[in-house]
Amino acid sequence: MRVVAIVPAAGRGERFGGSKLLARHNGEPIINWTLWSLLDGGVNRVIVVTAPGADFSDVPLVADRRVRLTVNEDPSRGMFSSIQAGLSIASGDPIVILPGDMPFVASSTVTEVVLACIRRHRIAIPVHQDQRGHPIAIPASFRRAILLAPVESSLKHALSAAGGVPIEVPVADSGILRDVDTPADLN
Repeated sequence: MRVVAIVPAAGRGERFGGSKLLARHNGEPIINWTLWSLLDGGVNRVIVVTAPGADFSDVPLVADRRVRLTVNEDPSRGMFSSIQAGLSIASGDPIVILPGDMPFVASSTVTEVVLACIRRHRIAIPVHQDQRGHPIAIPASFRRAILLAPVESSLKHALSAAGGVPIEVPVADSGILRDVDTPADLN
């Protein structure tokens, strides 16, 4: 299996006050932590979807041969449009979705979710204390349905319309619920 991940990273970070993915956490850009989680968790290829003109040259893992940048030409359409943009150039099975602003996800959680998806041939969603989070692992059989869904849709609606019934993967990792919206979220 060749696992591929899509990392939506085209948001404006307005609540953060600017380029949150490049903000430092323990000396590294936030997005670098997200990429480590995926790569250390067994993902073979990561597609990072950026906004036009975004500069990720200060992100060390962007130079990794397993990481590729692509541009969402109109990120104002929302995160689902970034998922579609990444998926349009990605190949692999399963497909993992992890937003770039989720640096606290443990690599072991990525592994657990991917393995659940592979073993059960179903969408796998991690759950911590009865709350669903990220990353989500999706069988490649849903690729076409996601790409053909209206851009104003959401990943959840596209998968549901395609008959996707997710399985929940209980994890001890509270990082699946922690995204970074403001500087205080880094504490």
